[in-house]
Amino acid sequence: MSMKFQFYNCRETRKILVNFLETISREDLLAIPEHFNNNIWWNIAHVAVTQQLLVYKLSGLALNLPDDIIAKYAKGSLPSEEPSEEEFNSIKKALVDLVVKTEEDYNKGIFKNYNPYTTSANVTLESVEDAITFNNFHEGIHIGSILALRRALGIAS
Repeated sequence: MSMKFQFYNCRETRKILVNFLETISREDLLAIPEHFNNNIWWNIAHVAVTQQLLVYKLSGLALNLPDDIIAKYAKGSLPSEEPSEEEFNSIKKALVDLVVKTEEDYNKGIFKNYNPYTTSANVTLESVEDAITFNNFHEGIHIGSILALRRALGIAS
């Protein structure tokens, strides 16, 4: 599978996430149904953060999201407070912009090093290509979580 396809796949996944942000009420985005420990909003912000950690941080490069956003939505975090309008819009924009930037950076050849990392799914990433490919899998998992959250909230598909 080509890297061009991996970036295309990620862009298409991100369109789905942006659509959730545009079509689900803020109240429902932030609701945590019984038997769940997070919400739709957290899942969406989490995928933006995780992509930065897997691709940029493990390559030893600067992240393209603020440290407070990284901490708020990284693996192991839980929804804590309602996002401000600025944070909401920033994440929504980042969903699209960060995939474009990553593809540009990849094509420029800036990813020269990678620190191997074993994910919680027990998949060892040994290159930035592994990270980009795994990230698409990770985002698919979170779309599944969002679909389950929508069902639990009684949101029509």
